Amino acid sequence: MAERLSGGCICAAIRFTAVPVNDEMGVCHCGLCRRWSGGAGFVGVECGTAVDVENGDMLGVYKSSEYGERVFCKTCGTTLFWRMQDGSDVVVSAHAFDAPGAFRFTSEIFIDEKPDNYAFANETKKMTSAEFFAAYAAQQDPSA
Repeated sequence: MAERLSGGCICAAIRFTAVPVNDEMGVCHCGLCRRWSGGAGFVGVECGTAVDVENGDMLGVYKSSEYGERVFCKTCGTTLFWRMQDGSDVVVSAHAFDAPGAFRFTSEIFIDEKPDNYAFANETKKMTSAEFFAAYAAQQDPSA
């Protein structure tokens, strides 16, 4: 999916365009994502660095780990992006896109942190936190 898609926050203070890496979305079940999203987890779409934001001064940023940060609208609080602090990777909230139905639900990460009181019906690839970090490290090391 090399198409540039648009989206924004609920108060329209922030608009963005992004080019998703593919047509897939996934859920992160880590405790931080569940609290941040106020739901079953952060539903995200991988966009690499292909995200352009209008009114970037309206973005709030919370550094949530040594490497990542969570980005939201300062006015309405809409969850917008999870990104690496160095800007090398941006995951856009699927539901911040104007047409969130464009994405197929294919994966769940940090499945070992998911509470037992819910489950998704979709068949998805599931990864524990250890499996996710190992796969990420392998992607970063071209010699692996």
